[in-house]
Amino acid sequence: MKEGKIKKIFPLLILLISLVLIGVFLVRQKIASFEAEKLAKENEQAGKDANSNLGKSVRILFVGDMMFDRYIRQIAEKKGSDSIFAGAIKILSENDLVVGNLEGPITDKPSVSVGSEIGAHDNYIFTFSPSIAADLWKNNIKLVSIGNNHILNFGAGGLAQTKENLRSSKIDFFGDPAGEKRITTWRKDGLKLAFISFNQFEKDGSAKTMNDIASAKQMNVDIIILYAHWGKEFMAEPEATIKELAHRFVDGGADLIIGSHPHVVQGKEQYQGKMIYYSLGNFIFDQYFSPETQKGLAVQLEINSKDKKIISREFSVVMKAAGQTVVIN
Repeated sequence: MKEGKIKKIFPLLILLISLVLIGVFLVRQKIASFEAEKLAKENEQAGKDANSNLGKSVRILFVGDMMFDRYIRQIAEKKGSDSIFAGAIKILSENDLVVGNLEGPITDKPSVSVGSEIGAHDNYIFTFSPSIAADLWKNNIKLVSIGNNHILNFGAGGLAQTKENLRSSKIDFFGDPAGEKRITTWRKDGLKLAFISFNQFEKDGSAKTMNDIASAKQMNVDIIILYAHWGKEFMAEPEATIKELAHRFVDGGADLIIGSHPHVVQGKEQYQGKMIYYSLGNFIFDQYFSPETQKGLAVQLEINSKDKKIISREFSVVMKAAGQTVVIN
């Protein structure tokens, strides 16, 4: 009798033990899965923290003088403005910000330089079509210096129209000779930069720029960039007075200096650990009378948003007689 009961109970015991073992196995699997998921999340967070500690790269491209009147205006009217930028659009689009010198006002006034005799007074009086502002935006040139010797070619009214046209296309500017906006700041991924202009042709320009640098230092910015319009045209190297002025600006607090106006590329220098590019030459211009004026330089800064370290790269610029600007990587 007992033997019969045992035979009946034995399968139940085996089933119960099996169920217990299966339960233990499933619990262990659940725990292992939970631990694996937890570890994966921890690794993912660690990766995010590591990337956060490394910081993000912010790229800014600087180009030289941009002039959209005379022959350039005629090319834009005939072939469309896209033809002017076609050889540069790739590198322009690959940066977070592109900065250049706007060598003249943007107004609704008719051109006086188109068709004028080379060397005549009118040949150096510029005005750009209002459509140029939208063209700049389209090609990622979203910050311009207006501190130069041509921005007042059409007087205070031309300057006012220029600022209105730039704002309507969401293009920022600095170096305003009217004093409304001498400095601008730009932010990206926690990085804050100040942009200041020096205009050699402005009364008391160096004193005003030193004051602007001092003001920028109070704005809690990471880097102060000075875009200078200075020197003598077509000279291969900067004058001693320009170098002395550049050193003074760096001593005052400028972290980087980008030069324009000579219409040719000039040398660069590292002073007190800060880079000075004395002239980037032309970027969009119709000065086809010499190889030097048909060449320019574009400078790219890659800035780490965490440690503020800067890597610089240089690109050659060529202006073709057909009105096209080409950037060579």
